[in-house]
Amino acid sequence: MTATAAPMNARTKLLLHGPVVRTLLMLAWPNVVVQLAQASSGLIETFWVAKLGTDALAGMALVFPAVMLVQMVSGGAMGGGISSAIARALGAGRRDEANALVLHALVVNVAIGGTFAVLALVFGPALYHLLGGHDASLSAALRYSNVVFAGSILIWLVNALASVLRGTGNMLVPSAVICGGIVVLVPLSPCLIFGIGPFPALGVAGGAVALLVYYALALVVLGWYVLSGRSIVRLHLAPLRWSSFWSILKVGAVASLVSLQTNVTIALTTGLVGAAAGPAAIAGFGTATRLEYLLIPLAFGFGAPLVAMVGTCIGAADTARAAHVAWVGAGITFALTEAIGVTAAVWPRAWLELFGRDPGMLAAGTAYLHVVGPFYGFFGAGMALYFASQGAGRLLWPLLAGLLRVTVAAVGGYLALRLTGSLTSLYAAVALALVAFGSVNIIAVWRGTLRAAPHTHRQRRFAAPAA
Repeated sequence: MTATAAPMNARTKLLLHGPVVRTLLMLAWPNVVVQLAQASSGLIETFWVAKLGTDALAGMALVFPAVMLVQMVSGGAMGGGISSAIARALGAGRRDEANALVLHALVVNVAIGGTFAVLALVFGPALYHLLGGHDASLSAALRYSNVVFAGSILIWLVNALASVLRGTGNMLVPSAVICGGIVVLVPLSPCLIFGIGPFPALGVAGGAVALLVYYALALVVLGWYVLSGRSIVRLHLAPLRWSSFWSILKVGAVASLVSLQTNVTIALTTGLVGAAAGPAAIAGFGTATRLEYLLIPLAFGFGAPLVAMVGTCIGAADTARAAHVAWVGAGITFALTEAIGVTAAVWPRAWLELFGRDPGMLAAGTAYLHVVGPFYGFFGAGMALYFASQGAGRLLWPLLAGLLRVTVAAVGGYLALRLTGSLTSLYAAVALALVAFGSVNIIAVWRGTLRAAPHTHRQRRFAAPAA
């Protein structure tokens, strides 16, 4: 395959030369909206499943981490690898390479998604039992899990196509398609759960069927958009090349480890809380940390534009602008997540009482938010620079930052508990872990991680437009 230069698309020009703050905000708002919509739809589905009883709700809760991991890896990790590869190719004017990457992106996500599905279907019963599922709750978990993972390739395909479009700087179409699908998902879910109207009553599996219908519709629309030629890049059937796979995987595979680190950190610290203080403390800790899971979609709302803008600038060898974009994104995300964290620290019950009023739960959750909330800004800034590093194709330091976070939170928290016996000291370790995660990413970019990106030796192919 011979890479050829092509006339620069207007959207690519915007990524390279548009005002940074205005361009970033313009690209970010559709992503923020869709992330909030997806989070809301998940809460609504949980509300309906809760009507089936505690066992159904517990079963769905057992499956939730696995489904979240699929979403994070397919959309944020491997999706970031896809967006980064396409953005870098377009920034360097290699349109043929960008077109070839579309097919490679679909192949990568189908292969990884199929592996995930097989593992979940084979080892799901043992995993959910290990997590505490028994009898009716385990049965409900398997009814939901088996349906979701039997059709989970749809999730991977949708996120592959959405990531392709985001890599071109097109945030609006994927967001519009996903939001449109949610309009279908929200009423369809209770219809299939309870058997309203002509729909069969499928119980907890009905929520899973509705989710797959939503992704099937999204796949049809996004597939049509790419195949119709309306996208900057197009799907071309061509021989598969290792270099194209590597362009995606060298970012996506490492980013998947970063996604895994977030879940491992919360899982390990939850175990420490449970061992030290029992179920009520687990409930309070889990409810408080759920707020952190809501910060991730917010960070992704700005992260996808950062991948596209930084990746395009790196491809065009404009590393100074790439660093500028990264700092602006980190500053905005820091401000938003810090505001949420400080608000939660000052008024913790406003969040906690949405989920219950048990005194033990409220006490543990309040203590956590008092200590950790004021440091959420470091988490937001660290996530923003992680996405910027995805765009640059350099994820060593974000990976090390995530590893340091796991170590400080889990090992430091364990030692703090052994020395003091106080949950507050454990929470202090969690807060310190967030500071470490953000600080390592900040220092890495400040020391020139983006400026030292591997594409800087290429000559920039396009001159800046006339003022």
